Amino acid sequence: MDPDDWPLAHLRLRYDVVELRPVADDDLGELARLLPDDFEHDPRAALLPWLDLAGNRRRLLLQNVWRARGTWSSDSWVLHLVVLRDGRRVGVQTLEADDFPGVATVDTASWLVREVRGRGVGVAMRSAVLGLAFDHLGAVAAVTSAREDNHASLGVSRRVGYTDNGVSLNASGSGRAVLQHLRMTAEQWRASGRGTGVEVSGLEPCRRWFGAATR
Repeated sequence: MDPDDWPLAHLRLRYDVVELRPVADDDLGELARLLPDDFEHDPRAALLPWLDLAGNRRRLLLQNVWRARGTWSSDSWVLHLVVLRDGRRVGVQTLEADDFPGVATVDTASWLVREVRGRGVGVAMRSAVLGLAFDHLGAVAAVTSAREDNHASLGVSRRVGYTDNGVSLNASGSGRAVLQHLRMTAEQWRASGRGTGVEVSGLEPCRRWFGAATR
């Protein structure tokens, strides 16, 4: 692939024990196989009747990656990054924004295989994308959400430095779920000191693609 045609493919992030890079087609087969059974797909997504639940979940993962590429614009974008630990794929970290030039706010989502949970990987991968957003793209705030019973995700957010920002109800396949919302400002991020550990390469050709000012 010509770097001028899709420079995002060459973006790399590093923090502590993890390296992150944009999900490539060669990653999709293994990521679909690794997708944990507790990962919640969008409850509004239509399920194909000839596929079982696991098949639909894998299909939605693939479509989400393809949709993000096909609908990318400098105003609104979704960046899916494969998370590597010791060179092995262990999950996906997503960073996204809507009207980024206007509101300069990002959102995050992620999943990890069970065997690496509780070992600092979740904190490392979140720190990597927050370093990209705050220190390199000029974000002023980051938001995230998780079900109130998803203690692992909420724990990562609070450990990184997010603070609670209200709750809402969300329809799910098992009834209404309470979502806890969290928010972090650029000032809170800088106060955490985590940005000093984030390494970013391959960004300069991508700046305009993110709606960020060139240096």
